[in-house]
Amino acid sequence: MAAEESRCLLAHPATAAYLRVQNKKLYLATFAAVLGPLSFGFALGYSSPAIPELRKIGNPNLRLDSNQASWFGSLVTLGAAAGGILGGYLVDKIGRKLSLMLCSIPYVCGYIVIISAQNIWMLYFGRILTGLASGITSLVVPVYISEISHTNVRGMLGSFVQLMVVTGILGAYVAGMIVKWHWLAVLCSFPPCIMLLFMLFMPETPRFLLDQKKRAEAIAALQFLRGPFVDHEWECRQIEANAEEEGLSLFEFKNPSIYRPLLIGVILMFLQQVTGINAVMFYAETIFEDANFQNSRMASVVVGSIQVCFTAVAALIIDKTGRKVLLYVSGIIMALSTALFGFYFKMVLPNGNNSSNADLSFTFNSVSPGTETRLSWLAVVSLGLFVAGFALGWGPVPWLVMSEIFPLKARGISSGACVLTNWVMAFLVTKEFHDFIVIVTYTFLVVFSLVTFAAFYVPETKGRTLEQIEAYFRKS
Repeated sequence: MAAEESRCLLAHPATAAYLRVQNKKLYLATFAAVLGPLSFGFALGYSSPAIPELRKIGNPNLRLDSNQASWFGSLVTLGAAAGGILGGYLVDKIGRKLSLMLCSIPYVCGYIVIISAQNIWMLYFGRILTGLASGITSLVVPVYISEISHTNVRGMLGSFVQLMVVTGILGAYVAGMIVKWHWLAVLCSFPPCIMLLFMLFMPETPRFLLDQKKRAEAIAALQFLRGPFVDHEWECRQIEANAEEEGLSLFEFKNPSIYRPLLIGVILMFLQQVTGINAVMFYAETIFEDANFQNSRMASVVVGSIQVCFTAVAALIIDKTGRKVLLYVSGIIMALSTALFGFYFKMVLPNGNNSSNADLSFTFNSVSPGTETRLSWLAVVSLGLFVAGFALGWGPVPWLVMSEIFPLKARGISSGACVLTNWVMAFLVTKEFHDFIVIVTYTFLVVFSLVTFAAFYVPETKGRTLEQIEAYFRKS
């Protein structure tokens, strides 16, 4: 029981204050790890300020047309899909810590290629490399944080993954207002370098070490993360009791304790991306530019700031409200916002010009005269509300749940499948972003699927240890 774990963690008399101090080392390890999500937030946000510049650049070898711009924005997600597969292998073979350290290499190499690009293909290759690193990071960091955290703070610390992603996106938006695209690439290469430096001094997760039969090192890791006055032996025994079985065969995926959490994780990732959130964040500046806003970059920064604020709110309350409540609230807010956005398009589009084959530029430039100006505030409000709703639940919760529900022996391959699903769907949505009206109309239906799925199939993991969650699926 969670209460039993708390009693053991607080076994030493009057250690409540001590553990609050000792949590600082746990927070330090978490900070080092979430520099990875900060890095891939910069990678995701980079395209928004860079694309408008690259479409107007004087060098014809680097100038992007609309189709090339969509590839430049979306190729990072294809690289991330490959990174999800590679990360699923690495995280079980070489460990969580080393996998995270190694992914700093393709980050830096990708930005070097972009900075030194002589043609469009070099820009593409740089984006693929940064995407590869992003895919590995998006898999490894949630697993690392969930395995080093104790129950009382696991939800909050796990939500920092999404918080740092959106902070990175916002950082790219803000920096893009100040520096040119190649200097922005230089700036984006700093977070992975700092992450590599910090992770050198952080421990491997106790669960991975015990799985590798390195009990003494696991005890040392727990002493770093929990302090000397906690019953480390008890925590080790709890982990070992659920890690006695070794290896994973294909036949075992017929076991409900394996395939049920896998299906839940994959569907969560699928639904997260079909909301179209990455299309909005990748091309935020393009959206506002094509909507004839006077300061499209500032509007993008406002949207990014909203996402950061509400993700921070989710991180602070997730261990109190639980995961499912946030999924409900998030889905309802997103439904309302997409209804408002659909109303906006209904009002500004001329009759008969709502073909799904129309691209975004054609759509916004063919609005009814005067109507777009009067209702531009509604577009900003509805888009801001959509981003706020997503950030409150369907942004951080799927990544957190993914890191919690898989059994230890299947954690690498199952997390890889989820990350692959997430980034493949992100690619499809961002690459076909020109059919924006289609996205608006079907997203209203999608959000009802989000709420329904959360209500009936996603387990509440608040207050449970990872071993208790594994036992839940084994019994059900």
